[in-house]
Amino acid sequence: MTPNGSNGARPLIGVTTSEVRRAETVRQTPRSEPPRIEMALGLIYLQALEAAGALPLVIPPMAMDAIDPLLDRLDGICLSGGPDLDPETYRAKPHEELGPIEPALDRFELAVAGGADRRSVPILAICRGMQALNVVRGGTLHQHLPALPGKLLHRQEEPGDIPTHPVTIEGPSLLAEAVGAGDLEVNSFHHQSIDRLGEGLQVVACAPDETIEAVEDPSRPFLVGVQWHAEAMAARPQEASLFERFVDAARRPAAAPAA
Repeated sequence: MTPNGSNGARPLIGVTTSEVRRAETVRQTPRSEPPRIEMALGLIYLQALEAAGALPLVIPPMAMDAIDPLLDRLDGICLSGGPDLDPETYRAKPHEELGPIEPALDRFELAVAGGADRRSVPILAICRGMQALNVVRGGTLHQHLPALPGKLLHRQEEPGDIPTHPVTIEGPSLLAEAVGAGDLEVNSFHHQSIDRLGEGLQVVACAPDETIEAVEDPSRPFLVGVQWHAEAMAARPQEASLFERFVDAARRPAAAPAA
């Protein structure tokens, strides 16, 4: 099957979702279906991608043997934000402040990300998504960022469209081409962050406290991760440009899968 983006149509971009809502925590809407386990994903991811020219598709958790047929049909992958990753995925013991985790879902999402990476499918990874990408590449995470000395507040109370701290974007890089080199004010909603960098990834932005805020693989047409929630700021020209460049990359034919 020919991917949608390779024939000039709007590229089909899969968006992972990793936030689980248990039936006992879901309040039933009057006259609706009974409470049950749900997956949650902010509509702003889909809106940002659609505004950039893509056809976004939410990826639910599926059987592992569905991943290759899924990737056969997708032109790009957006790894979304969400809860903490299971430290078992990078062979670490749980920190006492680790948040709720979903190990089975983590394994599926990491398999999707790894499969897309091997195929050189364009990837835009956001917040937890950037951390997942780092783990796929063999990296590790700081499990509880507030425990590290001298760190900024990285979980803001302000709305997502309000920036609360700067990051410095380095060039030349794909990210600098999209949003510009130098300082950029961003939002911040993460509990974890990159510790050991994954293989082949390059740090292209940091916060003033040296927290890694963006990574990319310069050998790929488009593989970019940002720690801030770019989708919540897609009304700004910088983030709009980031989504547009991602979608443009997804329009090009994908390379053959790596051996």
